[in-house]
Amino acid sequence: MGLAQAWSVALHGVDGIAVEIEADVGVGQPRTHLLGLPDASLHESKERVKAAVRNSEEEWPKQRIVLGLSPANLPKGGSSYDLAIACATLAAAGSIPCERLATTVLLGELALDGRVRAVRGALPALLAARRAGLTTAIVPVDVLQEAALVDGIDLHGAQTLAEVLAWLRSEPAPLHPPPQPADPPLLAVPDLADVVGQPEARWALEVAAAGAHHLLLTGPPGTGKTMLAERLPGLLPPLTREESLAVTAVHSVAGVLSSDYPLVASPPFVNVHHTTSIAALMGGGSGMAKPGAASRAHKGVLFLDEACEFGQKTIDALRTALEEGEVRIPRRDGIARYPARFQLILATNPCPCAPPKETDCICTSTVRRRYQSRLSGPLLDRVDLRVRMRATTAMANADATPPEPTAVVRARVLKARTRAATRWSAHGHTWSANALVPGPALRKEFALPRPTTALLDRALALGALTGRGADRCLRVAWTLADLAEADRPTQDHVAAALHFRERRAP
Repeated sequence: MGLAQAWSVALHGVDGIAVEIEADVGVGQPRTHLLGLPDASLHESKERVKAAVRNSEEEWPKQRIVLGLSPANLPKGGSSYDLAIACATLAAAGSIPCERLATTVLLGELALDGRVRAVRGALPALLAARRAGLTTAIVPVDVLQEAALVDGIDLHGAQTLAEVLAWLRSEPAPLHPPPQPADPPLLAVPDLADVVGQPEARWALEVAAAGAHHLLLTGPPGTGKTMLAERLPGLLPPLTREESLAVTAVHSVAGVLSSDYPLVASPPFVNVHHTTSIAALMGGGSGMAKPGAASRAHKGVLFLDEACEFGQKTIDALRTALEEGEVRIPRRDGIARYPARFQLILATNPCPCAPPKETDCICTSTVRRRYQSRLSGPLLDRVDLRVRMRATTAMANADATPPEPTAVVRARVLKARTRAATRWSAHGHTWSANALVPGPALRKEFALPRPTTALLDRALALGALTGRGADRCLRVAWTLADLAEADRPTQDHVAAALHFRERRAP
């Protein structure tokens, strides 16, 4: 009979909270009580753990067992507590010493035969454990590569519960050491030179990459809308170490990490089908919500092909995330927060029939307007660049200049991004791209001369532009100036930015 403690981690979104698991083994009828707001899957852990302990040739206590998970008012769920519950219970029963448990976080689901199975969210869980002052971690071998991304913690991988118990007894234990960190392979990105024609759309893609702006591509089928969108990640700068860990944490919670190269080092590209639900796009699920496609595209590209085929409620759910760079999903158990600072690329046909030649369209003007109105005004107001694409008229032209490859365009994009980051940092700001600059800063601290913004003033006076739209025009103008290596936007840059927001009827 006794009392012992072990440590695990509860995840809320991508934030982790260290959870102390207390086990009390005392007099009473043999029964296990689990306290601390556990969900159904965590309640089932009592039987899983009991079977795993017995099949690991250990004695399960034949007394009354009370397991308390603290903080007690924090909802907890999932199967990642199994390993910690087993070790705390055996320590309270006196079967294993408890000295090492005081500074060790234990993560893992137990199979009935004692194997330690992989769990989601190992990276954010270990980051939380490190913040809580825990110095040692034992995780399933299958997530050891991911866990090794966290520095400053003594890491071990386990395949079975018996290995963990032997280590706690200070016996020679075959725990697995963390692997040497390996750089993830460079992703094969399709080349921009493959896109035939479409000079205006190519230029818009370059501007979007240089300033992290959102983009709408409208045109008949087969004009290269999807090809252009797929080539945007190749123009973006690589992720910093901090950005990579943030993206990897989201992917870890979502359960989509590669076991061989878990670190996400390149901007992700997430292609969403038009039948996707709001929960799949923004996040959802029972209990604490899981991240959706918008969060998996954090620091990368979210591509919505056939955008006008999406349900209006589904696509309008992106509006808050586009402004705030975060998805907040309220649930009974709390609010899950996931980062969602992505670049949105929309591609759509001009009408439902979508013939290769627009002159062959059989849709009435009412049908066309109804179809295009599925992209609501408030959503389009958040899209900086809108481009009309025309059908390709020739597969090749011997006299035409060969299209620029991705490497050439990317060099200009990186140069423009560097100019922008240097300019903002010189004034004490941390904005990494022009699209992130707040409107008040553009209008006050970095205000342009009145003659330069005369076109915007006129559009605002006529009601052709909203205040949000004017701010976004200023951001695009700064990006155009950076690409032109100009110190400040000129009237031509502002005019070009305003022209990008026009959505002309076909």
